[in-house]
Amino acid sequence: MQNQYEAKEKAGMFLALGMMSGTSCDGVDGALVWTDGESRFEPVVTGYRAYSPDEKELLAQALKDGAGLEDRSVRPGCLASAEQMVTDVHSALAKDLCAQLPDDWSKPHVIGFHGQTVWHDPAKGITVQLGSGEELAQQTSIPTVFDMRADDVAAGGQGAPLVPIFHKMLAEKAGFPLPCAFVNIGGVSNITWIGASGELTAFDSGPGNALIDDLVRAQTGKHMDKDAMIAQAGQVDFMALVGMMANPYLQQLAPKSLDRNAFDSSFVADLPLENAVATLTAFTSETICLGLEQMEQVKGESAKCLIICGGGQHNPVMVSHLKGALECDVIRAQDQGLEADGMEAQAFAYMAVRHLQNLPLTFPGTTGVAEPMTGGVLFRP
Repeated sequence: MQNQYEAKEKAGMFLALGMMSGTSCDGVDGALVWTDGESRFEPVVTGYRAYSPDEKELLAQALKDGAGLEDRSVRPGCLASAEQMVTDVHSALAKDLCAQLPDDWSKPHVIGFHGQTVWHDPAKGITVQLGSGEELAQQTSIPTVFDMRADDVAAGGQGAPLVPIFHKMLAEKAGFPLPCAFVNIGGVSNITWIGASGELTAFDSGPGNALIDDLVRAQTGKHMDKDAMIAQAGQVDFMALVGMMANPYLQQLAPKSLDRNAFDSSFVADLPLENAVATLTAFTSETICLGLEQMEQVKGESAKCLIICGGGQHNPVMVSHLKGALECDVIRAQDQGLEADGMEAQAFAYMAVRHLQNLPLTFPGTTGVAEPMTGGVLFRP
């Protein structure tokens, strides 16, 4: 009798494992899904592997050692050690997730491996993600798609955001009214705009949690403002907020993308911690609102709903600010039955299958590349 795995295979679907280590550098999200890389998508299981304090410190140093790289193949400073660590942690999570599959299922057909971004400068044609796709394929015995940004950047695109095509599929499955927008608030915030006729536009709107996380870590040793407790105890310094909002990046129109460290917290350096965190939290929210306002002006249409995903959906101050500032419905992904924290991992599983199917990952409206492009490199064990 044919088992579920064989039936899905026969129906043209792939079991894919996606993994994502984002700009927050807190850990690795993993997700197993069934998909055909187009409209069919069924989640299976998700998981998470937090980086240890030592691993976080290594990544923090890797971000410093990677800054300004002009050759994406070199690994100065601690980058070689960090790359090995990133590969090993992803391998361990992959094995843990695969161990949760039914006994009569075979291994996933493919892994989508994002790696850890340590430098992103598309203006100079470079983006650097740590992690060895080849070694991960060997360690897991599963074909692995890696390096999904590089082809787009080499062709003159921004190389980011990568997940809009996945957001569009989710919006269609969920039946969200169009136009709608997804905002992923990770270390950096990015917006996917899905127009009334389904066309895609995407861009990094500004900082997400990175500035907050870095400041909280530096002053308290904690890795985040959990549940926005620090922000809720503070007051927004509007002079500092106005100064940060004057950054010229915020006036650029999409498509555009950011390195994690493109912004800094110098404007709040002299404020008490609570006020500084409250101000940085407001800054993230305001840049998202500005990005949506720009889209509405350019497109001549207003979003009917905003779906918040990523770590920012757990920040009640950010969510409250967006609900109060925007006229459209503001919805947390987890409240719609969508994956709360592993959505990007699901996206990279989906995009790995798109690679196998020779389907495009990036588009003129999402990265500024001249024409829709496939991407990634496939390593077979």
